[in-house]
Order: sequence, then structure tokens, then C-alpha cells
Amino acid sequence: MHISVIGLGYVGSVTAIALAKAGYDITGIDIDENIVSSFKKGNLPIYEPGLEKLLDEAIKEQKIRFATLEEVDEIGEIVFICVGTPSLQNGSVDLSYIRKSIKWVLERTSGPATIVVKSTVPPGTGKKLIRQYLSNTRLSYISNPEFLREGMAVEDWLHPDRIVIGGEDKESIERIKSLYSSIDAPVVITDITTAEMIKYAANSALAIKISFINEIANLCDILGADIDDVARGLSLDPRIGSGFLRAGLGYGGSCFPKDVRALDFLANSNGYSLELIRSAIIANNRQKFIPVKTLKRRFYDLWNVPVSILGLTFKPNTDDIREAPSIDIMNALLEEGADITAYDPKGIEKIRRIFGERIRYAKSPIEAINGTKAIVLVTEWEEFVRLDWQEAFKRMQEPKIVIDGRNALDYKLLKSIGFEYYGIGRGRR
Repeated sequence: MHISVIGLGYVGSVTAIALAKAGYDITGIDIDENIVSSFKKGNLPIYEPGLEKLLDEAIKEQKIRFATLEEVDEIGEIVFICVGTPSLQNGSVDLSYIRKSIKWVLERTSGPATIVVKSTVPPGTGKKLIRQYLSNTRLSYISNPEFLREGMAVEDWLHPDRIVIGGEDKESIERIKSLYSSIDAPVVITDITTAEMIKYAANSALAIKISFINEIANLCDILGADIDDVARGLSLDPRIGSGFLRAGLGYGGSCFPKDVRALDFLANSNGYSLELIRSAIIANNRQKFIPVKTLKRRFYDLWNVPVSILGLTFKPNTDDIREAPSIDIMNALLEEGADITAYDPKGIEKIRRIFGERIRYAKSPIEAINGTKAIVLVTEWEEFVRLDWQEAFKRMQEPKIVIDGRNALDYKLLKSIGFEYYGIGRGRR
């Protein structure tokens, strides 16, 4: 079976390569010639653990090829659309790439074929697209939302919690379901709008849970309670569970911020106010500035104060900096006149495109720390957790502050070394 995948970002790359590894003949398509060229050379333009190995195997088995839009003649029986759906300024979703992709498919086939939208689109989008473009064609439409975590995407594809397929045509639903026949996971078959809503509801529920534990952590700091013990006490309740109960600087990335804003906009545009969703957005926007407030309280004037930022990506094991807390933190610190040196294992080049020479970029954590007065841990990469903190202490200037924005560090060790330590919700420590 020949399958095309349009859009070779994080979702499209995993989709194309994983389907090729499953034995299907795949054409990976992107508008960006540089991305296509990189894939043709066997190089991943993104960082995703385990994906490069699968790409090498798919290329060796001749199950995958890559092309720009202009280079494609035959698109196959199934076309996955995995293009971006970025936020607009008002919180709504830009669907222009989805629309362009569908028009492109229509120009190249009259069907029969199945369009599978993996891109995250607001509930109700699929029905509108069918009405506008596909009602008088032999092309069917399936909503098949993705639930891939960056940094764990290969594992999530092979061992997903669930597979959601929304459609109106039973034959197309079964065709897409068969693509996942080798994967052992519950399959939810539903209508298109419900499938779209499942994706938004899932991300919003997790965003609310993150914001909830962060709000409790802030109260712990005020009252002198311990958020780690609070989270453990909560996690033992099977109705709550342990996932997403780690206090920190809030959520970022390409999904949670965008999807929560989009759901809020969608509700408002339909005359309903999602107060819980809105509260999560407000809480998350506030949370990321905790390190800045802590440093201002400690130094009062941050002019020329050397500050080290450890971690630039929105989470570990990815090079994605979209909606990363580090961006807002560094912008705020620069406004206060701080002297910033930053380090990240994978995100430096992308951050450099935003900040240019306004900050310094180190080649290692120790280089970033050298001569600093304060460290802000923004992303909990393993190399920061395992850092030689004795050496870091020697390299720093007084007062030698560590702000652990992810509660990832051994606070007992750091305090015993002599650091002035600040966590999130670790008030009694």
C-alpha cells in the first residue's frame, strides 16, 4: 500500500518513518526544500530519540522516499496530513496549511482515496472541510489525532495508550484501523467532531492538572508545606494518579499552550465560557516568571548580575523551543539588565535565532555556570541532574543561588554543599 505523509515536522516525521517501518511504501512530503533535502541524505532535521535508527532502516529497506510538493506525481490510496496548525493572535487556530494540503491533494487525484488528518484541529473543523472541499468527490475524510510526546514519540507510536479514529465512511475507518493492526492498544471509533474533541480535551485536562499542582506548590511556599510530599499523597489516590503532578515552571511546547487557547477561543465563539480552562492559562502564564520574581527579591536590582540558564527547550529530550518557559524568563531578565549565559544540549541554535547576541551561549553546563551568581534550572535534562555540583559551587560567585524550576535536583546535597536553594513549593526546605 502506498501512503503519502504531508508535513515532516515532529508528528509527520514519526508518522512517515513508523509507517515505513511497519512495511508500507511511504512518500514523505514537505514544502520546505531544506527539510526534504535533509531527509534524502538520511539526516533528521529534528531531534527525537530512536527515530534516526528507524529512518536508517526504512531507507535501507527502500520503504520510504522524500519529495517536495512539486516533485510528487502519485500520492497513493491514503494521505496523512500532519502540517502545522499554529495559533493566531486571538487564540484561534490557523488552518491555512490544512486547507492548502487538501487543495493540493484534490489537484492530484480524483480518488478513491482517504485523507487522514493527524494535525490538531478544533472540533467541527473536519465537517467544515468536507463540506467545502470533499462533498462531491471520491475522497473520504478521517480524523486520527496524535498523542505523541516529544522525546518519547517512537515509544508512544509503538505502544500508545489509545488509537482514536473518527469518520463517517465505515470502509475508510476499517482501512485506517488496519494500519495499526500490529499495535496492541484500545481503538476508539467515533465520529469526526468527537475525535477532534478527544484530542483537545486530553491536552486541556493535562494542562489543568499541571496548573493545579503548580498552584498548590505556590501555596506550599507561602505556608511552609512540602509539595513533594503533597504530590505523593495525591498520587496514591487512584482517582487522581501520579501523572503530571510534578510542580515546576508550567507547561510549554507546541501542543498544550496552543490547544488550550484554541479550546477557550472555540468556546467563547460559541457563546460559552470555559472558566476552568481560562484559569489554567492564567496560572501557567504566571508560573513561568517565578525565577525572575525570586531573583528580584534576592538582588532587588539585577543590572549586570550574571545569571546562568540551564535548559532552553520546553522539555528534555527534544530540540523544540516552541512556547518554552526559557524564552519568557530570559526576556524578562534582559529587561531587568541581567547578564545571561545559557546552555542546552539541543536547543541553543534555535534560541540563538531569537536572542542573537543579547545572551551568551556556553558549550557545557560548567562553562555556563562559571562566574555566575545564580543558576536557573529551566529544563530537567539528565546532565543537569547529574552535574558535578561541587565543581559548580567552586566556579560561582556569592551568593551562589540555585533556582530549581523543575524540582529535579537533590536539595539536600545542594544545601550541604552551601548553595542557596529555591525550589517550587518546597517551602519548608
